[in-house]
Amino acid sequence: MSGRTHARACPERTCVGCRRRAAKQELLRVAVVEGACVPDPRGTLPGRGAHLHPDPGCLDLAVRRRAFPRAFRLQGALDTEAVRQHIEERPR
Repeated sequence: MSGRTHARACPERTCVGCRRRAAKQELLRVAVVEGACVPDPRGTLPGRGAHLHPDPGCLDLAVRRRAFPRAFRLQGALDTEAVRQHIEERPR
């Protein structure tokens, strides 16, 4: 065995707003609870998750492109107010 050490791969996800790939810990996980998108910063809520840069611009893009229903494989619009509030209250 050689003396090389292997660096662990950093998991990447794609932002549903801007469609850029980023490290998982740089993105906010969003889950659906009772028909509404909710922020899941700890990544512990059950079910499918969508990842988003914690930036109002990416959230606006995701809403305009109807990315959340597609990511969650659901029909119709989803309430994103809780996610918007979480992003706006976040320290910069």
